[in-house]
Amino acid sequence: MYAIVDIETTGHSSKITEISIFIFNGKKIIDEYTTLVNPECVIPPFITNLTGISNAMVGGAPKFYEIAKTVQEITKDCIFVAHNVNFDYNIINQEFKELGFEFKRKKLCTVRLSRKLIPGLKSYSLGALCNSQNIVIKDRHRAKGDAEATTILFEKLLKLDPLLITINSFLNPKSRQATLPPLLPKEIIDNLSEKTGVYYFKNAKNEIIYVGKANNIKQRVISHFYDKAKKEVTMCLEIANITFKETGNELVALLLESAEIKKIYPKFNRAQRRSQEVIGLFSYEDRNGVLHLAYNRLKLITNPLMKFHNLTECRLFLEKLCETYQLCPKYCHLQTNVTTCFHYQIKQCKGICKDEETAKSYNKRVLKAIESIKYKSENFVIKEAGRTKNETAYILVLNGIYKGFGYAKATEQPKNVNDYIKIITSQKDNNDVKRILNSYLKNNTDTSYNLKKEELIQDTFDLFAS
Repeated sequence: MYAIVDIETTGHSSKITEISIFIFNGKKIIDEYTTLVNPECVIPPFITNLTGISNAMVGGAPKFYEIAKTVQEITKDCIFVAHNVNFDYNIINQEFKELGFEFKRKKLCTVRLSRKLIPGLKSYSLGALCNSQNIVIKDRHRAKGDAEATTILFEKLLKLDPLLITINSFLNPKSRQATLPPLLPKEIIDNLSEKTGVYYFKNAKNEIIYVGKANNIKQRVISHFYDKAKKEVTMCLEIANITFKETGNELVALLLESAEIKKIYPKFNRAQRRSQEVIGLFSYEDRNGVLHLAYNRLKLITNPLMKFHNLTECRLFLEKLCETYQLCPKYCHLQTNVTTCFHYQIKQCKGICKDEETAKSYNKRVLKAIESIKYKSENFVIKEAGRTKNETAYILVLNGIYKGFGYAKATEQPKNVNDYIKIITSQKDNNDVKRILNSYLKNNTDTSYNLKKEELIQDTFDLFAS
C-alpha cells in the first residue's frame, strides 16, 4: 500500500499550509484525505502568489496537532511516496516531533524512480515529467492537484517496473537510493574520492551552491544527506552534481575551501563568503608612552595588524584580546569618555587607566597580544603531504603575507624563494587564512620551515611582498 503525499508550506519557515494524501494499492485509489492547515504563522505574499493559499483561507483551518492523528492513521503500514520525498517527509516528521511523537515510514521518491525508469529527460520536475507523460495537473501548486498528478505518474512508473525490481532496490535499507538527493545520480556518489580534499555541490544549472572540505570526501558528502537540519534538507533538494579536488592534506583543503568560498560566493556557504574587509586594527603609542590598540576605516590605516568585515566583528575581537591579556578597554578604544575603565572596577584591568600600573608593565601585555595575532616568523614555508606518495605540498608566507600553496615532486625540493613561487598557486591573504595558519602552527611545530637569508632572493622578495 502506498500513501502518495503532497504538502504546501509557508516557504522559509516550512510550516504546512495544506496537505493531501492519496492511498493507492497499486491499481486504484482507495482513500484520500485533503485539508488546509493553519500554520500558526504568516504566509509570505510570494507564497500566496505561487499557491493561491492566503492567510484568510487558513485562518479557520485546523492546526497540525488537530489533524496529526488522521495523518498517522491513514499512512499507517503504507510506503510514503512523494515527488522530492525527503522534503515532504522531513517537514511532516518535524511537525510530529514538535508534538512529541515519532513519524516513521518507508520512503519512495518519484523523482529518483523517474530518473531510473524514464532516463534522458532534461528535467525531472513534476511539471516537466507530467508534460512528457501526457499527465494533466488539474490544480498546480495545490496539494490535491500535485498529489493526484504524482499518483498517476507513480502508476505509470509501476507499469515500467512490473516485477518491482527497481522499487524494491530503492526500499532496501542497505541501498543509498532513498537518502540521495532526488536530482543526483548514484554513479556520482560511487565515483567520489575517499581522500582529503574539497568538494563542490552543483545544481541543475551547473552552478556551485556549496563548497566543503573533508578528510574523506565521499564519507563527508554522504553525511549531508542524513542531516535533518533545514538548511541541509533544502540544499540537498538542489544538488544535481558533485565534483571534487584532492589536496593531499587537511591544511591545503582548509585554505582552498576558504579561497573558493570567497571567490564563488555559493548560496549555502555563509560563514566565510564575505570578502570586503572595511575595518583595520592598529597600534600606536601616546605621549605618556602607553601603547593603544585602536581601529579605523581600512583606507585610513597604513599597516593594519588585522582586517575586519565590520565594526562589530572588530570590537568583539578586541574584547576577547582585552579579556585574554587583561588589557584596558579605555586604551583599546572600547570605552570612551571615561576616566577609569569599567574593567578596573571588576578587577579585570590592572589599573593603567588609574595610574596604578606603569606603561612599561602594561605595554608588555599589549605586545604579547599583538604577537598572538602575527606569525612567529615573517618568512616561512609549511611542508605537508602531497596528493600522491611521490609529491610534497608547500604553503608559502613572505613578509608576513600568505602567498599560496603548490605541489612538487618529492625528489625536487625547492631551494629558494624563486623555486617556491614557481610551484605555488597564488592566493589572497585575509583573516580567515591567518586563523587557519595560526591554528595549524600551534599544533604542528615540526612541519614549518623558516626561510634563511640565502634562500631569500631580494628581487623576487620585493616583487611578491605586496
